[in-house]
Amino acid sequence: METMEKTRTQLIAEGLSQAISYQDYRVLTETHALEGTNTGPEVTEALHNYTMLNHKRMKRLDKTLKLSDDVQQQIKDFKGDVSWLVLTESWCGDAAQTMPMMQKFADLNPNIKFKVVLRDENLDLMDQFLYNGGRSIPRLIAVNSNTNEVIADWGPRPSEATKMVNDYKEAHGKLTPEFKEDLQVWYNKDKGQGTAQDLLKLLK
Repeated sequence: METMEKTRTQLIAEGLSQAISYQDYRVLTETHALEGTNTGPEVTEALHNYTMLNHKRMKRLDKTLKLSDDVQQQIKDFKGDVSWLVLTESWCGDAAQTMPMMQKFADLNPNIKFKVVLRDENLDLMDQFLYNGGRSIPRLIAVNSNTNEVIADWGPRPSEATKMVNDYKEAHGKLTPEFKEDLQVWYNKDKGQGTAQDLLKLLK
């Protein structure tokens, strides 16, 4: 067990050392969107189309997401020192819906450091934080900035959306294109508030 923990801490330290800022990730996604490519080893038209869509989505959410005064105050009152290391790829729709909110939190409190790494370049790290046995993204790892000790992890989507996905999978076996459209509708109505509530819990 000690070896496992050591390995995990080591992998997190390596991830943090090569991580980029959210702003740099936005530039990376935009570059892929313009060049007709995507992050990850497999470049396809479908993954590029998702990348393009996500670029537009994040651009919009960066401008439009709002937090109540109460939530803003809770974020500002956070006294810890935490790094949020997020594993993602440019084509991931859930990441595009949730990462702009993570940045809002980091903007409000310098003790929250938000960093991004690409999943497929960090599979050993990803495999320490599987969701239901899969490499689902985005995956947020919250670590103590001083010790790299894991405090919590989160993802791949807000609690309410996760319940919707799990219930649908149980009833139908797999997610259909129609369900994925319904999920986008949920995200549009939710306006990041479900993500915000989940992220607040990570600060408790």
